[in-house]
Amino acid sequence: MAKKAKENKIHAKEKEIKESAEESIVEAVPEVDKYEELMDKYLRALAEFDNFKKRTEKEKSGMYQNGACDAVITLLPVLDNFERALNSVDDKESSFYKGTEMIFKQFLEALTKLGVESIDSKGQLFDHNLHFAVAHIEDENLGENVVAEEMLKGYKLKDKVIRHSMVKVAN
Repeated sequence: MAKKAKENKIHAKEKEIKESAEESIVEAVPEVDKYEELMDKYLRALAEFDNFKKRTEKEKSGMYQNGACDAVITLLPVLDNFERALNSVDDKESSFYKGTEMIFKQFLEALTKLGVESIDSKGQLFDHNLHFAVAHIEDENLGENVVAEEMLKGYKLKDKVIRHSMVKVAN
């Protein structure tokens, strides 16, 4: 009988432990759900922050590009006038011409360092992405849609056209 009482006591203790473990598991399930929910929120916030950083960097780069573009567009008429002044001088050996030419070259070098390059037009096929046709001429020596004359030089800043070349196109 003592053995039976001992077995009953052990069995009761096992039952109590089992019930307690089941209750702990039931209580722990909401904690696991809460953990998974918090982890999901954390991962989403992390991804959102990463997207924010990328978007901000892209906007910052775009603002620099737009600012540089605006500055170069403002300077292009000065460049055009320098070129006109050099083309109008008859005495290419004068110190005035040589000094002006040196300033012009320095100006071109500064623009080149910023990523500005001129668009080659004369003799090229007309491309509406690069050229702005202001006149059409008949010239049998040139092919169809070939730029016959460049009236105003066009420029690109990196890959973006900031001023189209004004050209005469042969038909």
